[in-house]
Amino acid sequence: MINHGPEWRAFTTTERNNRSRTGLGYSYTLYDKGLSTVFRPDRDHNGNRLKNETRIKMTRLRRFDNRSKFDETEQRNLSTAMAELDRIATQIHIPRSVKERAALIYRKALKADLLRGRSIDGFVAASLYAACRHLKLPRPLQEITAVSTRNHAEVARTYRLLLKELKLKMPVDDPMKFVPSIASKLELEPKTQQYAVDLLREAGKHRGLTGKDPRGLAAAALYKASIETNDKRIQKDIAEAAGTTEVTLRNRLKGIEDLLSGSTIN
Repeated sequence: MINHGPEWRAFTTTERNNRSRTGLGYSYTLYDKGLSTVFRPDRDHNGNRLKNETRIKMTRLRRFDNRSKFDETEQRNLSTAMAELDRIATQIHIPRSVKERAALIYRKALKADLLRGRSIDGFVAASLYAACRHLKLPRPLQEITAVSTRNHAEVARTYRLLLKELKLKMPVDDPMKFVPSIASKLELEPKTQQYAVDLLREAGKHRGLTGKDPRGLAAAALYKASIETNDKRIQKDIAEAAGTTEVTLRNRLKGIEDLLSGSTIN
């Protein structure tokens, strides 16, 4: 494995601060990717105070440098977008790797001129959902739009636009990955979760789950497992926890039962 850390060692905070030579690492989640310039208008590289004439000159240079960073429309756009991305990701606890992918997708959309006349916040939410799908992180679109400033329909429409224009290929969701999150909301016992996973795994062997809503399948498996393990929950509660409808749950349940009619789950 490659060690991306520094080549030196430090054993105290003071020693670490004295030896460090760089700022933040390269990141797509920062509007300037972390490659910013910082002017210290009052001291030189040795920490000595500057003369008044030099200090005034450096203060002017610092002001011009800060202004130049936001002269371009793209930089102002990215500054607003990355702040919104950080806000949403913090609220719904998105890992850094997914944030990086979302920022990259947003930058591609901006470069392709897809944002002209459209909402920045809508594209941020759609990019984050696309990143979650691409990296197989179980986050429903409803959870993202709940903390976004844009409504669900707009974000869903923007997500479809991203898929079409950027030619993004999303992996097919496995219903088993949604079982833990749904079961956690319902406070189901571990044996119920495991039984639901076994049901889905056995049904998957018959290749009858392709093309079906993975959340509906997970909800149906948990409902059947809750009955079998005497850890019962009503269909309405399970459907709400899964973000689907009772009709979908019953349809997926019937499909699973038809596939398993000749099988036995231990």
